[in-house]
Amino acid sequence: MSESFRIAVPGDAESLSRLVNSAYRGEASKRGWTTEAGLLGGQRTDPDTLRSLISVNSNAILLMHRDADLIGCVLLQQKTQSAYLGMLTVLPDLQAGGIGRRLLAAAEDWVFENWLLRLIEMTVIRQRSELIVWYERRGYVNTHRTEPFPYGDEKFGLPKRPDLEFVVLEKHLCR
Repeated sequence: MSESFRIAVPGDAESLSRLVNSAYRGEASKRGWTTEAGLLGGQRTDPDTLRSLISVNSNAILLMHRDADLIGCVLLQQKTQSAYLGMLTVLPDLQAGGIGRRLLAAAEDWVFENWLLRLIEMTVIRQRSELIVWYERRGYVNTHRTEPFPYGDEKFGLPKRPDLEFVVLEKHLCR
């Protein structure tokens, strides 16, 4: 099986939306370990939002294919001194097989090579301790900075608890 990477185009928005929603919300997400279904209801994203993200020049969504199948993605956003990494997604049935690790490494390489940035930041829901530990094993550091969860904005999901917040993680790239 051959794995490949490429940057998303607007025509990818439908399949990308299906992939992301399957990994984060609903019944399908419960087959993987990255589900947010216990914390948030609703959808994680939609094709229009993804098309908007794709159309911004300072954004890139890196897609990972195995043969012809879309199996993963990650959102990258160029900032002044850093890149923001979000929406790291692996098809639920393929999680825990090293794909996320390879996708994360490819995203870090892409940021370094294409934007010449040496710092990546991300936010993770504080209650996702197993995910925070996964990123820490890959060199990300908890900055102990937090950001509020956007309660009332349904595009981020329907919260199932009142204490959600994000922690900020960062990694300095050394190449």
